[in-house]
Amino acid sequence: MDTPLSTIAVVGLGTMGTGIAEVLARAGREVIGIDISEAAARQAVAALEASTARAVQKGRITEGERHDVLARFRTFSDLQAAADAQLVIEVVPESYEIKQQLFRELDAITSPTAILATGTNALSVTRLAAESQHPERVIGLHFFNPAPAMKLVEVVSSVLTAPPAVEAVTTLARELGKEPVAVGDRPGFVADGLLFGYLNQAAAMYEASYASREDIDAAMKLGCGLPMGPLALLDLIGVDTARTVLEAMYSESHDRLHAPAPILKQLSEAGLTGRKSGRGFYTYAAPGSQTVVPDAKTPQESTGATAGRTVRSVGVAGSGTMASGIAEVFAKAGYDVVLAARSQEKADTARGRIAKSLERSVTKGRLTAEARDETLARITAAGSLDSFDDVDLAVEAVAEDLAVKQQLFATLDKVCKPGAVLATTTSSLPVVACARATSRPQDVIGMHFFNPAPAMKLVEVVRTVLTDDDVHATVREVCGKIRKHPVDCGDRAGFIVNALLFPYLNNAIKMVGEHYASLDDIDAAMKLGGGYPMGPFELLDVVGLDVSLAIEKVLHSEFRDPGLAPAPLLEHLVAAGCLGRKTGRGFREYARR
Repeated sequence: MDTPLSTIAVVGLGTMGTGIAEVLARAGREVIGIDISEAAARQAVAALEASTARAVQKGRITEGERHDVLARFRTFSDLQAAADAQLVIEVVPESYEIKQQLFRELDAITSPTAILATGTNALSVTRLAAESQHPERVIGLHFFNPAPAMKLVEVVSSVLTAPPAVEAVTTLARELGKEPVAVGDRPGFVADGLLFGYLNQAAAMYEASYASREDIDAAMKLGCGLPMGPLALLDLIGVDTARTVLEAMYSESHDRLHAPAPILKQLSEAGLTGRKSGRGFYTYAAPGSQTVVPDAKTPQESTGATAGRTVRSVGVAGSGTMASGIAEVFAKAGYDVVLAARSQEKADTARGRIAKSLERSVTKGRLTAEARDETLARITAAGSLDSFDDVDLAVEAVAEDLAVKQQLFATLDKVCKPGAVLATTTSSLPVVACARATSRPQDVIGMHFFNPAPAMKLVEVVRTVLTDDDVHATVREVCGKIRKHPVDCGDRAGFIVNALLFPYLNNAIKMVGEHYASLDDIDAAMKLGGGYPMGPFELLDVVGLDVSLAIEKVLHSEFRDPGLAPAPLLEHLVAAGCLGRKTGRGFREYARR
């Protein structure tokens, strides 16, 4: 195993195998591509020719370098071609029978010192290694799709894997320009172990008709900054592949969050496996196409829809960052805004925060000085909710405490004029409980903005069973005027974003609590392998561990699923006062300001 890995065989030339072969050939390795299908081999060569031609056009490589890359990639249909390889990477279908048979054949063909790597993301590397005559040389090498672009490679050791094999493939991954993360052998490893639970919950949410596929995907892209929505991502990965991974995860964890949503089975068995078949959660222009085309479930522009109420002035209750941000959003859109706090001093401070925010926008060239002055002039700071007597829309952004919010809504009920829309920005509390604190629950709705409100485009619009149609229509119209994207949710804990985001964060904490992977490796895996803007622990420290724990408790209480119980490590950190960046210590330590 001390031999440099200069000749590498890739068995299985589908999309992933072809991508891995390209990465290796571009990095100067001799690549032996093997597939029983000659058509797949030809397609792999054509794909490499096309990608290298694009690289020449963009000036990334020369024509001579392209010629060398293509010369290093040879294809065969006979496994015997792997005889001289120092490393064999298999990317064949996710089946124990297929992979185990392949390893038995490779035992008879390759040198005993050659490393055998499985590209599985769902099956046990230990179980595959046990079928080999030399289990110490079997390792997991999990690339992410598309392999040429994605930086993460999970290096998976079983209890049988020899350290030199781990060192050799880890060195190779770095030489390929990848970021290797060392993980133990369990289904899904780090990235997919966290990702597929989240995708499964999104599929279940859609199956329950809680929200449309478009709203679920938009919510996670706009609310979390993800590159793709979960249902579109399931179509890209393959619904059948996702089901296989989840089955493997559930067989080990017995966590209901990993039990494949029934819709995954229904779609898989109907052959509706996503982009590759031309239809999955969405419908595509053709098999393999990424172009979504309208189908029976595509939202239609409603004709004769309920008209909303007229909104000219807006009241925002609160003095924190969220209240200031929401007031700024409405004022920028041309609304007259009353910003009310518990005292005139707090209200003035909040208005001053908006003035600084607007000034930063002027400095960065995003806003003119004239627009800044006009926006600020529309905001009136008030020390009492009595100033809401003439607003058309009242939005509360006070502490996430149900008793506090109910008291505030009781006051709004007395102060606001008949017909005013009353909105709560709660992220986890029942909207109907706020509505019942008033004598007009039909006028109450949820408007969940995301922080920072001026920058984040998403608003979750939360109807209760008592909300009037014209109130719902009003809020959606207002969202359009303030340039936000509204998604419709029912009144249940977490709505869309938090109901999908926080179980994922909780599962990341459990991984650390179980000593499966480190904070840094998990954060790196999700950023490099999943395209997340922040790793889970970075995000938890920003959100606040106390806030995160409160949301986890609400989700657990609402859905009564044992898998949603807050991770013990999260509870311990909160009890110790380690709440994240705001206290200087959470999962990591921060310099005091």
